[in-house]
Amino acid sequence: MSSAPEPAAPIAGFEPLLQAPARLQVVAVLAQAQEAEFARLKELTGSSDSVMSKHLSALADAGLIKLRKAALDGRQRTWASLTRAGRRAFEDHVAALKRIIGEG
Repeated sequence: MSSAPEPAAPIAGFEPLLQAPARLQVVAVLAQAQEAEFARLKELTGSSDSVMSKHLSALADAGLIKLRKAALDGRQRTWASLTRAGRRAFEDHVAALKRIIGEG
């Protein structure tokens, strides 16, 4: 009788929310900038408006980013910035990825 393999132990610091490439890109950009505007993040990730909105909402709901809305040139704009928890999660996630590939 064969038994099922044991599930792998979770990797310390690995953030499942950042597995989506666009979310990881957004957080990586925000780790280097104080904040970034929605349109710029959308452009950098190649996402549509609706997909970027969903990614930003997921990150904000998890407390990794903060969203700020303000009018600019007569239009409502959205800016995103990394929270302290988001910065820590990103740093821990990068360290976990480095351990996975043997560089950490």
